Amino acid sequence: MPRLAIAQIRPAKGEYAANVQRIGGVLAQLAKLEPAVDLVVFPETATSGYFVEGGVRDVAVTAGTLFRDLSLQHEAAQAPPLDVAVGFYEVFQNRFYNSCLYASLGNASPVNASPGHASSGHASPGILHVHRKVFLPTYGVFDEDRFVERGREIHAFDTRWGRAALLICEDAWHSLAGTIAALEGAQLILVPSASPARGTGMDEEGTRLPASVVRWERILRTMAEEHGVYVAYASLVGFEGGKGFPGGSVLVSPAGQIVLRGPLFEEAVLTADVDLDELTRARADAPLLADLEVNLPHLIKNLGRREAGAGRKRRAVVKFDPATNGSDQVSRLPPPVSRVHVMGKGVDEGDPLAIDRDLARRWLVSFLKDEVVRRRGFTKGIVGLSGGVDSSLTAFLAVEALGRDNVIGVRMPYRTSSPESLEHAQLVSDLLGIQSLTIDITPAVDGYLQQVGDGDATRRGNVMARERMIVLFDLSAKHKALPIGTSNKSERLLGYFTWHADDTPPVNPLGDLFKTQVRALARHVGVPEVILAKPPTPDLVPGQTTEGDYGISYDKVDRILYYLIRGMKAEEVVAHGFTPAEVAKVQGRLESTHWKRRLPTVAVMSQTAIGEFYLRPVDY
Repeated sequence: MPRLAIAQIRPAKGEYAANVQRIGGVLAQLAKLEPAVDLVVFPETATSGYFVEGGVRDVAVTAGTLFRDLSLQHEAAQAPPLDVAVGFYEVFQNRFYNSCLYASLGNASPVNASPGHASSGHASPGILHVHRKVFLPTYGVFDEDRFVERGREIHAFDTRWGRAALLICEDAWHSLAGTIAALEGAQLILVPSASPARGTGMDEEGTRLPASVVRWERILRTMAEEHGVYVAYASLVGFEGGKGFPGGSVLVSPAGQIVLRGPLFEEAVLTADVDLDELTRARADAPLLADLEVNLPHLIKNLGRREAGAGRKRRAVVKFDPATNGSDQVSRLPPPVSRVHVMGKGVDEGDPLAIDRDLARRWLVSFLKDEVVRRRGFTKGIVGLSGGVDSSLTAFLAVEALGRDNVIGVRMPYRTSSPESLEHAQLVSDLLGIQSLTIDITPAVDGYLQQVGDGDATRRGNVMARERMIVLFDLSAKHKALPIGTSNKSERLLGYFTWHADDTPPVNPLGDLFKTQVRALARHVGVPEVILAKPPTPDLVPGQTTEGDYGISYDKVDRILYYLIRGMKAEEVVAHGFTPAEVAKVQGRLESTHWKRRLPTVAVMSQTAIGEFYLRPVDY
């Protein structure tokens, strides 16, 4: 009975050597286990991180190189012989691929894994298989097809404990891929993945998870149960440019049951015994794979023969037997006794902006830990405290992520600022026990405006907002504390911020939460009710409120925005209970402020233009 380990790890972005050493550290840990582990599976792109964009050419290695380096780590760890599956960016026959290496360590010399062997088509004795990802996601946050080539094959292969197959991430979303692996005799399908968490959802047992994790588990359980195979899913952990890999790795039995589940947003190594006799029992209970093997030749014999275009081929005659239960045309079935429950369009869909508040809290705390400490190397964070709900929530999250001794709250009043704003900002600092600084920006703002001539309220407000960022970033340098942003999704979509000011801090935990979601999460973490209850205001002009500037409440704004950015047309949004004027107002602001959410437009004059051809992620 082989013993399996699944390692969900957090790679250092773009650091091949460091990540191979990290893998070696896991091998050293596994070497101490009794009984010994036979196979350990690592996630997709475990040697580099996933979102490296054009950095693929920097981090890609040959399969032979990776095998050699893993063998050296295995030897240094003094580990017993074991198999490894490691996701990596590969150079193969002068092309780049998103690949997974399956190799036996301790059974072959790394000297045999030379480029010469690979190029001649003969894998080294220790390399049993290299799978090259077939289905490359190129939509949403994904752009794989731009940087790597597609694999063309899916195969099962023999190992020292049984027969396995590899599918990388989206490969597994296509049901045919699992079917091919099973038809080739795979007993265990390994699925290394780097799939960012998105949305919130609930599994069949009522456990709150990211919605993408729930969907992954459904796909994996279906694959295992349909084919009577074990499925091991290894997920990356950590944040890359704000996109969070959740972990939550799983082992699924041939009966479709989750045997093990890894923790969310944390590194872990899961171990389990894989009883291959379970395949026999599962396939006897549900012989779906055997049925497919019998019927597959009949199902595919005409596949691909259908002529393209309408009208080119006479419509085939539908074959069936006539009715035999009488000749009258009136149905003999009685009408239904009760009405059938109607689902779908026109039925109450619930609150589309509802979030799982505790899951959101854990998600954002993990984000701050990764982005502030691990990715950027800071131990401290600095937050501009306005006395409003957004900055208050950010401070609460920062304290949980970094510790109260590592968070600085800064009040930056202007002479017209509301005394209440100052009081509430101090209330948050006192409640959290963080260091509090107060910098009066009045002399700087008024001094500048006196030199250039007093501006109107809009100009003055913009100068105030930018001066606050000057203060925040200078204090950042002084205290070695990373500025943490506080802008919410509603403000960002409506352009309700000063360019190169409010939205400037390099990390922002709230940027994908609508204002109403911010309020819900703030109440959950304990932001004082006095702050939650007051009308939101940028406090740039006395008496100013955000909803007064909008001319519409956040409850309506957020829902209209939600529908618009999901692709609904204005008339469809109106059908959800809004007036045409309300929808037009929100849509007008959304569509006229795209420029505020982008970097400056650069004249492209070469084939190495930054951000167009020379592409590297922010945390590379």
